[in-house]
Amino acid sequence: MTHPPRRLREETAYIAYHFHWAYGDILTLSHEERRAWVREIARINSTAGEGR
Repeated sequence: MTHPPRRLREETAYIAYHFHWAYGDILTLSHEERRAWVREIARINSTAGEGR
């Protein structure tokens, strides 16, 4: 199964922006692994936004 190029760009940009990982490193992750990191970053941002 392939994933839409736009979704891949969004996930890659999100992870690269927050964790400063290299583009090539992010692309080596499976889709499931990338999605897990996106969720984790969102959780961190949400918690930080609550002042915790």
